[in-house]
Amino acid sequence: MNEEFSHSGVWPIAILMIVVASWVFYRYFAPKSWREWASAGLVQAFIIALYAEMYGFPLTIYFLVRFFGIDAPNLSANLWSSLIGLGELGMLISMILGYLLLFIGIGIFVQGWRELYRARQQNQLVTTGLYRFVRHPQYTGLFIGLFGEGVVHWPTLFSVAIFPVIVLAYFLLSRSEEKKVLEQFGEAYRAYQKQVPMFIPRSGQWKKFVASRKRKQD
Repeated sequence: MNEEFSHSGVWPIAILMIVVASWVFYRYFAPKSWREWASAGLVQAFIIALYAEMYGFPLTIYFLVRFFGIDAPNLSANLWSSLIGLGELGMLISMILGYLLLFIGIGIFVQGWRELYRARQQNQLVTTGLYRFVRHPQYTGLFIGLFGEGVVHWPTLFSVAIFPVIVLAYFLLSRSEEKKVLEQFGEAYRAYQKQVPMFIPRSGQWKKFVASRKRKQD
C-alpha cells in the first residue's frame, strides 16, 4: 500500500488537538481520587491515540490493509469511508455526524459540571436542570462526545475498543460517588436514585435533555 493521506503526517496539529482536548477535559473534570485519575487516564489515552491517528499516522488503516488485504479506489485515512467505499463523501458524512455528537456532548458535559458545582457551593442536592433526567449528566455528555469523535467521526481500533472500557470505568466510579452522596443526603438521594436513571434518559426525554444543556439555572 502506497497511499498518501491528506490528514496524515501533520504532527503539530495532532499535538495541538491533544493539548486542547486534554486541557478542556481536565479543566472541568479535575480528578482528585485514585478512581477519578484511573478513569481520566483512560480518556487521556483515548484522546492521544485518536488525534495521533487522525493527524499523525493512520495506524488502523495500515493495519487492516496489511493483515486483511483491504484495498480499494476509495481507500482513505477514515475507517468508515474506507469500509463503506464512499471515499471523501463518507468522510464528510462521518465528520458532520461525529462533530454534531461531539458538540452536544461537550454542552451537556459543561452544563452538568456547572450545575453540580453550584450545588456543591451551597451544600445542596442537585435534582434540577440536567439532573432531572439523569444522575450523572456530565458523564453522559462525556460518553456522547467520545462516541461522536472516536467512533463516528474518526474510528480507530483503539478508540472503538477502549470506549466500552471507559463507560465501564465511569459506571464503577459513579457507584462509588453515589455511596458518598448517600451518606450525606440519605433518604432524599435514595428516593432520587429510584426516580432518575444513571446515564440514559428515559424514553421520550432525550429531546428535553439535550435542549436543557443550553439553559442556565436561575
